[in-house]
Amino acid sequence: MKVIHLSVECFPVAKVGGLADVVGALPKYQCSMGIDASVVMPWFDRPFLQNHETISVGSGSIEQGGERFDYEVLKEQGDSLGFPLYFIHIPGKLDRPEVYCYPDEAEQWIAFQHAFLDYLHNQEVLPDVVHCHDHHVGLVPFLLQYSTAYSERLSIIKTVFTVHNGQYQGWMTWDKGALLPAFDSWKWGLLDWDGLINPLAAAIKCCTAYTTVSEGYLLELYAEANGLQNLFKMESGKAEGIVNGIDEAFWNPETDPSIEKNYTVSTVRSGKNTNKKSLGKAYGMDFSKPLIAFVGRFASEKGADLLPEIIDEIFANTNEEFCVFILGSGDEEISQQLEARKARYEGRLATFFGYNEELAHRVYASADLLLMPSRVEPCGLNQLYAMKYGTIPIVRGIGGLRDTVLDVENEGGYGFVFEEPDAVDAAAAVIRALHMITDKKRVDQIRKRMMKLDYSWEQSAIKYEKLYNRLVEQIL
Repeated sequence: MKVIHLSVECFPVAKVGGLADVVGALPKYQCSMGIDASVVMPWFDRPFLQNHETISVGSGSIEQGGERFDYEVLKEQGDSLGFPLYFIHIPGKLDRPEVYCYPDEAEQWIAFQHAFLDYLHNQEVLPDVVHCHDHHVGLVPFLLQYSTAYSERLSIIKTVFTVHNGQYQGWMTWDKGALLPAFDSWKWGLLDWDGLINPLAAAIKCCTAYTTVSEGYLLELYAEANGLQNLFKMESGKAEGIVNGIDEAFWNPETDPSIEKNYTVSTVRSGKNTNKKSLGKAYGMDFSKPLIAFVGRFASEKGADLLPEIIDEIFANTNEEFCVFILGSGDEEISQQLEARKARYEGRLATFFGYNEELAHRVYASADLLLMPSRVEPCGLNQLYAMKYGTIPIVRGIGGLRDTVLDVENEGGYGFVFEEPDAVDAAAAVIRALHMITDKKRVDQIRKRMMKLDYSWEQSAIKYEKLYNRLVEQIL
């Protein structure tokens, strides 16, 4: 079984969100299972590529709107991530330091997909499956079937499309259609949704199968998907929800080199105490009190805009001792509101504004509670990281959070779940958790229960393998 994962993010090369973690881990686990899995992504001017040697394995040229672009395909030597990793380099398009937010982003991703198809068309051995991740590569299932230059040879390839976040769909006006490789014009409707080219919609229409990153999120897309809910329901016969996993080689308190003291299920209490002292010393704070953490992007879908009000509600409505650590980046107004509260709650609130992977590991290893007040959470990885490190999650019951966190009020529960996306409901859940955290014996039991849960990629990789096999065995 030969599988190519196509994505614009892959940890540790280029990461903005959970997409990178998935693409950086799933292929590794698939390779360990005997699947010939690889990743193809854009070339970025980032430290990974500056510090790793690559070798050229292909080149060519594509025409985009009357302009010709040369491309080169580079392979990372040594397969240091546990799988073959390929980069498509196009001077002027795919050669930049940041992943997103360029004004010609649509042209970038069209060029990436076009060059990938051109390179693939020239390969002697074709993959059985091309696994596309999110809207940035959503045109590939359509073009494999209907591009006049490539479909005759490539249309036999099965395509899996994974929806990591259905809110972002890659909309572009129809004038961008002239940039696409030539395709059967009778099929233009497969690209269209409400008068725009919609790569996410096109992918759902044209892929052999689509997946979501949790079962709960699949059901939510049927009800609300930023205008595509009816399409998701119409194509539900080829849908499957497969919850993401975590890379336990990278997220493991027993071996994690980023934390002050490694610990196991049996030493979690003492290990956390040591890590809390270290983190507190670094920020000039006393973290001996219960520590609540938030790690993530400052975006409304993450509920980050609620954080200032949630903090106010907690301080106003409980006498319990606690501290808060916020690690995140994004909306500047949220950062300013949180910064203002540091003076109001001096010695109780610490912040780090920016992206810092090593610090995230230290926070998970130190915190007692992790808050995720998400409005939208297709899967969520932070709660899985937290549980692996014995940090009790407090989550809104949405998407993958509902699938993976069981409230302590239920038999065998190990977290706190609230329903409404507002500060009052979130704060009430935090206060409930603070009351419970004083019961050290119960906390020890919950921590051990969480840390023994199996959310490794092994289980999810097996489900993907079964899906691939079903698709490949289908009669054409």
